[in-house]
Amino acid sequence: MEGPGLGSQCRNHSHGPHPPGFGRYGICAHENKELANAREALPLIEDSSNCDIVKATQYGIFERCKELVEAGYDVRQPDKENVSLLHWAAINNRLDLVKFYISKGAVVDQLGGDLNSTPLHWAIRQGHLPMVILLLQRGADPTLIDGEGFSSIHLAVLFQHMPIIAYLISKGQSVNMTDVNGQTPLMLSAHKVIGPEPTGFLLKFNPSLNVVDKIHQNTPLHWAVAAGNVNAVDKLLEAGSSLDIQNVKLFLLLMLSVITMWAVGYILDFNSDSWLLKGCLLVTLFFLTSLFPRFLVGYKNLVYLPTAFLLSSVFWIFMTWFILFFPDLAGAPFYFSFIFSIVAFLYFFYKTWATDPGFTKASEEEKKVNIITLAETGSLDFRTFCTSCLIRKPLRSLHCHVCNSCVARYDQHCLWTGRCIGFGNHHYYIFFLFFLSMVCGWIIYGSFIYWSSHCATTFKEDGLWTYLNQIVACSPWVLYVLMLATFHFSWSTFLLLNQLFQIAFLGLTSHERISLQKQSKHMKQTLSLRKTPYNLGFMQNLADFFQCGCFGLVKPCVVDWTSQYTMVFHPAREKVLRSV
Repeated sequence: MEGPGLGSQCRNHSHGPHPPGFGRYGICAHENKELANAREALPLIEDSSNCDIVKATQYGIFERCKELVEAGYDVRQPDKENVSLLHWAAINNRLDLVKFYISKGAVVDQLGGDLNSTPLHWAIRQGHLPMVILLLQRGADPTLIDGEGFSSIHLAVLFQHMPIIAYLISKGQSVNMTDVNGQTPLMLSAHKVIGPEPTGFLLKFNPSLNVVDKIHQNTPLHWAVAAGNVNAVDKLLEAGSSLDIQNVKLFLLLMLSVITMWAVGYILDFNSDSWLLKGCLLVTLFFLTSLFPRFLVGYKNLVYLPTAFLLSSVFWIFMTWFILFFPDLAGAPFYFSFIFSIVAFLYFFYKTWATDPGFTKASEEEKKVNIITLAETGSLDFRTFCTSCLIRKPLRSLHCHVCNSCVARYDQHCLWTGRCIGFGNHHYYIFFLFFLSMVCGWIIYGSFIYWSSHCATTFKEDGLWTYLNQIVACSPWVLYVLMLATFHFSWSTFLLLNQLFQIAFLGLTSHERISLQKQSKHMKQTLSLRKTPYNLGFMQNLADFFQCGCFGLVKPCVVDWTSQYTMVFHPAREKVLRSV
């Protein structure tokens, strides 16, 4: 017996090992989506008049099934393998037949098959969310245990059907329900499913981390360790970690960075002519500092190392300016400009880091309502629903896996601030880049002023090579700080110009620009980045971004991207779209 859901491609599975819980009746759970779709597209048999009701059910031949039922066939009668018509309709996602059979008296929770499963169990194993919704609406009991000892939510976890997991929990099934062995879904995921999901997904529903199974007395973490599931171990440890401990680790990382950068400069400035000795000391220092962060702060927090490096660089830049450059520049306008620039940099760095970039938020009840609504309207897919945050994704948003949250009008996760850049803090980020460039520019200028006052040679009189040798001998520390300033000036200026170009001339974020460029490579015609619904022209783009009316010349369009799910066009936007 075969049908579009049990087509010729899977015939060989009927004589060999079968996926857990399917017996001889189901589709191979590990086959890809394209193969499943190919089976759905199989042509119907030419003559259905001689089709028995099981084959007609598998193929979804509604009229033939209706004819046989009205002729007296009992829809509750199982076939010779103890499988009911409702089972066959459920596994092949025949929604109309399920409704018809139930209306004719089919038992919605009838057990059948090798593993004594209900139609709901079969639908869950196959990942048919519409069928799961229909069966639950018709009274199916998701708490029933199948022949392998699994309830509905355990099966959804085992087969990694995240939308079904979300829907079952939202409809009231407990995330801490136990199977026949006393394992919760979180234990089963940590033990049986190698990888970060669905363990990370289940943690969104606040399951118990300390409950133990009734046989081995293991917690979810014990099961993850026993299975060697490193990703699950990380997720579980992260779920139980303390925010206070996290802050202490970040402070230690910053202090370690400040001390290391001072030590590098001290070694370079050491009163010795032996560069071999200095080189050996630097190698030893880097070896030691490469070990300490791993033990003190852990691998996960090393993502903040660039941020610590930036802040440490600015700290020593400021100290160098104040201690070495102040006597030569005291009272000069340049000195006060530097002080203003560094204060502004610190302010906008803090605002970029501390301001909510546009994290989408919803209460647990709102999440469940949204999941049910999206599922029952057929919209519970990854384009509109974030399986990590359990929310409907706003327009132009993206889930950041570092911050573990969806960010409205997502631009990037900034390496140098350790924060996402999005709708809430993007304008602060622009000023952060601008004033960082200013700070570094002033320190570069101050370095040359210092050398001209304290070194015995000049570039004009002695040439480049002699000049370089002299400034290295004169003050290696100043040269070290100059190199730091030049590095930070280069990347900050480049990002600033790139950001201003995207904002003013394209009306796009960095993520949108990169995504469109990737799409363009796979299209026959070149995709113009200027012709998008978000590009309103130079003045309007800037007015919208900075929410500035430019003294009444332009009217900014106010859009709350944290709750914008459909495009609402400003009059200027409609004009642009008509021209595209």
